[in-house]
Amino acid sequence: MSLPRIGVVIVTMGTRPRELDALLASVEKQDVPAARVMLVGNSTPLADVDVAENVTKVPLEDNLGCPGGRNVALEMLRDSGEVDVVVELDDDGLLIDAGVFRRTQELFASDPRLGIVGFRVADEHGHTERRWVPRLRADDPMRGGPVTAFLGGGHALSMPMLRETGLWAGEFFFGHEESDLAWRALDAGWRILYEPEIVLQHPATSPARHAVYYRFTARNRVWLARRRLPWPLVPVYLGVWILLTMARIRSVGGLKAWWGGFVEGVRTPCPPRKAMRWRTVWRMTRLGRPPIL
Repeated sequence: MSLPRIGVVIVTMGTRPRELDALLASVEKQDVPAARVMLVGNSTPLADVDVAENVTKVPLEDNLGCPGGRNVALEMLRDSGEVDVVVELDDDGLLIDAGVFRRTQELFASDPRLGIVGFRVADEHGHTERRWVPRLRADDPMRGGPVTAFLGGGHALSMPMLRETGLWAGEFFFGHEESDLAWRALDAGWRILYEPEIVLQHPATSPARHAVYYRFTARNRVWLARRRLPWPLVPVYLGVWILLTMARIRSVGGLKAWWGGFVEGVRTPCPPRKAMRWRTVWRMTRLGRPPIL
């Protein structure tokens, strides 16, 4: 059994130099070396970042957002033909075990239709928050298996899958790009696996710390529905999330930003539309998460 070649993509804005240095060191300590490591600087030159010989710096003049920055690196890796699986990591994450790449290789080698492996995210105390578990029943973060979603902070993607499904939805910039890619993968017949034994250590910060969180969350959720859902499910999906959002957001400013993003998502174009098939809807339902939640 031949093992896939591992590539790594890390996107940074240069605002976490200490965390980035620690992450790069943890990548170097893996017992299976990566074939290529791509470090993308979103609107940062990366001049002060010291890297190993197998790390390629890709400084960008503009901030393309996390999915846009990752796409630049993925296109380079895809065109090079040097990797079969890409591990993508947040720049404030940390690989605390040296066997992450080896275990990732084994999983992809054993299943040719495995498209995505989601890592378990845990804080520095080993605690995994419920919102980090990619299933509705999130009480046991150690229960792995097939799922319909994955976390953007730490995961691995099949390069053959990306060639079939396309890359990240760069226009999303921030928020729900993981759902867009996951739904495309499932619709194309690929599998998504949550593997809790593969851990990315990550601080327990709230995504709402980003100023654009509420606006982009709402806009991109509308775009996601318009792009990927059969038309009868679009109002159901958005109606469910309107109710959930009204129950969860307590601040007037947050609600105003959310509704502004929602209106933006309705009014602005979000091509291309390629709705999932009804059999994919049923497949997601059988996996425990129909695409209305």
